[in-house]
Amino acid sequence: MCGIAGILSPNPQQYALPDLQRMTDALAHRGPDGCDHWQSTDGTVLLGHRRLKILDLSDQAKQPLHYQDRYTIVHNGEIYNYLELRETLSKSGYVFRTNGDTEVIAAAFAHWGSACVEQFDGMFAFAIWDEQQQSLFAARDRFGEKPFYYTLQEQTLVFASEIKAFWALGIRKQVDSNMAFNYLTLGYVDDPHQPHRTFFQQIHKLPAAHRLQYSAIYRTATLERYWDLNVFSVREKISEAEAQLQFRELLRRSVQHRLRSDVPIGCSLSGGLDSSSLASLMSEQGNFPLSTFTAIFPGFERNEEEAAKSMANQINAQAHTIRIEEAEWLSLGLECLQQQDEPVASSSAFAQFAVYRSIAQAGFKVVIDGQGADETLAGYERYYPWYWQELYRNRNLAKSQEPVFTQALGTNVSFDWKQKLAAFLPDLAAQQRKREYQRSAIRNHELDQQFRTEQIKHLNHAMPEHTGLNGALYFNTCTHGLEELLRYADRNAMRFGLEVRLPFLSHELVEFAFSLPAHFKIRKGWRKWILRQSMENRLPRTIAWNPQKIGYETPQARWMQRPDFQAVVRSARETLIQQNILDARVRELPIRAQGAYEPDPKDWRYLSLAPLFG
Repeated sequence: MCGIAGILSPNPQQYALPDLQRMTDALAHRGPDGCDHWQSTDGTVLLGHRRLKILDLSDQAKQPLHYQDRYTIVHNGEIYNYLELRETLSKSGYVFRTNGDTEVIAAAFAHWGSACVEQFDGMFAFAIWDEQQQSLFAARDRFGEKPFYYTLQEQTLVFASEIKAFWALGIRKQVDSNMAFNYLTLGYVDDPHQPHRTFFQQIHKLPAAHRLQYSAIYRTATLERYWDLNVFSVREKISEAEAQLQFRELLRRSVQHRLRSDVPIGCSLSGGLDSSSLASLMSEQGNFPLSTFTAIFPGFERNEEEAAKSMANQINAQAHTIRIEEAEWLSLGLECLQQQDEPVASSSAFAQFAVYRSIAQAGFKVVIDGQGADETLAGYERYYPWYWQELYRNRNLAKSQEPVFTQALGTNVSFDWKQKLAAFLPDLAAQQRKREYQRSAIRNHELDQQFRTEQIKHLNHAMPEHTGLNGALYFNTCTHGLEELLRYADRNAMRFGLEVRLPFLSHELVEFAFSLPAHFKIRKGWRKWILRQSMENRLPRTIAWNPQKIGYETPQARWMQRPDFQAVVRSARETLIQQNILDARVRELPIRAQGAYEPDPKDWRYLSLAPLFG
């Protein structure tokens, strides 16, 4: 886990090593264990790296790393199956002088070319300069766990792990007004239709599951998707026993691979199903004392402290509790926003920021976390209607009694005539939903009228392209939803030199989950059915079969009532008024104390967007 940066310019006089140094200095938090730079002989290629030592702690493994006197690589992330790939490549004659995974990537590229990424099980963002071909090859992992930003201006390619590195280089900062509009009206922090977009003009992100080839001869860049999920390849006849056996084995192996490390590993434990499952598997496979970390909010009724304690006691883990006090929330939150570079949806990102800070302060460089299960195994209530539509379309809804089971679990999700109509006319339903959002945006008189008029035609609201539960899961896993959470996790953890590993995002595990019929994900009202069934003998029943989904919920509404918070919100409003984004009348409105998951949290969005103009 590290920070990477690079500059490829046709003019060797345009940039020099001190310019690259400023970029890597801006990424110092990502790699506090070392820094190194390399410049090609003709001065047109510069690569920089900030190092966080996780595998092979020796100086031999430092980057930029050179291979076969032809390739130079900078890499951020981990290839979890690097040992198996190293053995395969060794049999083909490749020689290794390090014991880490970066050199394996270089050898894999030498052997398979751009197809090497299809061999990797991991989270990664890397760039390889090929001196012979005078080209750069870059790639990002399948789900977007690791970041890769770039800009191509006046035949010069610049890339980095975080956007702040571009400002350190002196690149002009221009907020994308359309992205700002869609964030304020829809809450989107990305563009589902154009996944390369960021909140800044000319700054792009390499989309997840994509590779980039840049020719220094022709000064052109090409992007290509190298992996995707098959929504339609469902194994309808798989048995209960086989499904559970395969799921347990894939999850166990994923955890096993993500325990490969030359430094200690901790576990983020919320007390919910996902993190408790991982903690249990870590305790079975790890040959080290397990330490768990849980965030609590004094006086807040919705927390899982007791469940986390119960789980930690069951596996004999050393439990660490992180108390987040109201008095420190504001400074903590502002630091988190600065680190993120782009807006965040709610204060749950702040809670995660605090947890990762505490884990790093306890001396850990790696933590296992449970993100990804909700999007791939149907963990949210919003997935019920999609499943019910699938049953209704196949004339099985009444027979299944799924809505009845759901209500019995205390979840009040309706299935009305609109959803029944959407089951058979999904395109019409999607168009209607977009029109509703357009009308809502038009009626938002807190926005500056000219800003609203100019941007409304570019509303980027999106709906799943495929029907049924798998269609909704695919949308949130690969199009819109998961990558947002992965961005929060990466920036929050890397602020403290901490690597986050996510076993639920093994691509083999995810592919298997998508191959299962929908009733393995939702059954009798229970979401994430197969995970509950597979882990029920390893977890307290109150965790395995707890119908509530809490996550990183925080007392955001209470925090927003504090005078110091309200002062920051008023300052944010003023910034956006000066940018002609908000109407001046917003100054006179009272501050709205909204919770983390309430609809249309206007003041929260103002607070989160305003720092982009600093």
